[in-house]
Amino acid sequence: MGDTDVIHRFGRDLDWNESFYFSFYDKENDICAFMRIGLKPNRQQKNVFCFLMMPDGNIIGIKRDAPFKDTELNAAGLVFQKIVPEKRWKLMFNGGLYSLFEEGRPLKRVSFMLDWEGLNDVFNYRDCVSAEKELISKKVASEHLEQFGRVKGLLEIGGRQYDIDGLGERDHSWGVRDWTAPRMWIWLTCQFSEDCALNVTKLVVDQGVVDAGFIHLDGRNIPIMETKIDTIYGDAGAPESFEMILKDKFGNSHHVTASIVKKAIMEFPNPEGHWISLMHETLTEYRMGDMVGYGIAEYLIRERPDIIQITGTP
Repeated sequence: MGDTDVIHRFGRDLDWNESFYFSFYDKENDICAFMRIGLKPNRQQKNVFCFLMMPDGNIIGIKRDAPFKDTELNAAGLVFQKIVPEKRWKLMFNGGLYSLFEEGRPLKRVSFMLDWEGLNDVFNYRDCVSAEKELISKKVASEHLEQFGRVKGLLEIGGRQYDIDGLGERDHSWGVRDWTAPRMWIWLTCQFSEDCALNVTKLVVDQGVVDAGFIHLDGRNIPIMETKIDTIYGDAGAPESFEMILKDKFGNSHHVTASIVKKAIMEFPNPEGHWISLMHETLTEYRMGDMVGYGIAEYLIRERPDIIQITGTP
């Protein structure tokens, strides 16, 4: 066991970024959460989002920039604390989250203290991406680690308490992060059980396509080398379902189908105003063989601002 979860030496690019992301789904409570702290020291920013998808279909959350004063993973009430390198984290929040689907978007008082424990060895995308593909992805945080795990703890929303127990994913990346550089990316996570999970990325940029990820079977991470994804889109270009074939390092193919259960949308405008990227962050139900699992399906789609209409954006 090492410690790859450190803050790395800053690059010089204005959009150099160090990002930590966590998500989970508690099936019994039907609560899905996803959250991120990204350090952008050269822009003097910490980028933060934290969202909860609730059982009644409502979404509560925030997305904002906070001043960059230090490299602590602490901003806008959200805290990520490393407990054991590459194994255990504590996720904490204390503050207000906006109720996005209620009239007037009232602020809800929210707090949580959650323990995150990894269930597999940290997976490095370098295990399935060539040097050529690494160059293609250099504007989208080419250094990239993934791990799935279990999340337990207490969540309180407006005085109501939930005992959280679910499975989820964490993501750590560093390098240049320009949200509007890709034409599109698809980032998928699914946890079928404590013994079986998958993570898939398909990145589409002007220079080409990069496939990456892993499937965790029989106690090991197996690199994904090639991915075919067929997506059905609904209103406003949002994904509704998809089907994919994953080809792993050993030549085996894995057939997966998926349906979107809940969705949120976030905007990431280009600083020069030429493009805007819409990120569809969704809770998704996956099926592989006789297994059913849940996780995040994230679709980032770049458009020109003059040809899109944005509705219901947090």
